[in-house]
Amino acid sequence: MKKLILGMAIVASAFAFGQKKDAAALNAQLQEANKVAMDAYNAKNYAAAAPKFIEVYDLLKANGQDNKIYMYYAGLSHALANNSDQSIKIYTDLVNSGFTGVETTYTAKEKKTGQVVNLDKATWELMKKNTDYSDFKTEQTKSIESDLYETLSSLLLNAKSPEALVVIEKGLAKFPNNAKLKEAQTTAYLQSGNTDKFVSGLKEQLAKNPNDPTNWYNLGVMQAKNPATVNDALEAFKKAIELKPDFSDAYQNLVYTTIGDDAKVVGEINALRKDKPDEASKLIDARRERFGKALPYAEGWYKVSPKSLDAVSTLKEIYMVTKNMDKVKEMKVKEAELSATAK
Repeated sequence: MKKLILGMAIVASAFAFGQKKDAAALNAQLQEANKVAMDAYNAKNYAAAAPKFIEVYDLLKANGQDNKIYMYYAGLSHALANNSDQSIKIYTDLVNSGFTGVETTYTAKEKKTGQVVNLDKATWELMKKNTDYSDFKTEQTKSIESDLYETLSSLLLNAKSPEALVVIEKGLAKFPNNAKLKEAQTTAYLQSGNTDKFVSGLKEQLAKNPNDPTNWYNLGVMQAKNPATVNDALEAFKKAIELKPDFSDAYQNLVYTTIGDDAKVVGEINALRKDKPDEASKLIDARRERFGKALPYAEGWYKVSPKSLDAVSTLKEIYMVTKNMDKVKEMKVKEAELSATAK
């Protein structure tokens, strides 16, 4: 928040060197509003800080200074206070206005005290003629435009707004290599139901960063929905676990994807038992084989999530199908313990 303190100093100096009758009163009002805003922000009372930053902005604007950095801090405070609607409105206005946050600061050193003072541009130019000052310098702050797009995109995605994709693509037009916006774009595709672009986005991100376990997991979830890419899904889940050994959800999906639609298979077996027992036996053998393949993944799931009732119940079922009755008894005991704890 150093920019904000510096900004206030510039404002104060500008009015102090000007010859307006109400300069002192305005400066006092600005400093008070700024102090309340800063104190609230530092105390993490963001809901109180936001309107005070807006007050500072309004006071300045009424006196001819449209300094939107204060609206940026108001938007940030609203976001931190979970006032999403207010924050979205402010960030949208800032983005649409072309605000970048780039500011030029003007300083000079008072020879007598050695103190560096902040000045507005006009005063800084005038002070160059004053022999009591030296070391006249300018410094430009960095652009925060990409941050505006990132934050607004995140807020819109959280609000599940259809405007998210519009903002993201506008941001990517300006910052095509922004990783956060690329990731947000992928999420926006999923929210909008465009699963093909979602999968393409995941693959593009993984090509740039193959060590992201979450993206491997998400890719696996999408690939598991299509029978033609089930094997790809299994590999994606394995990659996620390789990168993040305690990835419980990846283990879970690896188990379920390996087993497949078991309810459907059981229904087919029951339908064939009476009239076509040989075909039923083939399905039973194939089912047992799938459960056997899923067993080490289920054990891995249980290892990283020993208190998960789903993990325990699934492992118990797999032990039953693979005829390991001692393990079935062990899992039944564990299942009872977890069920009792959950009550």
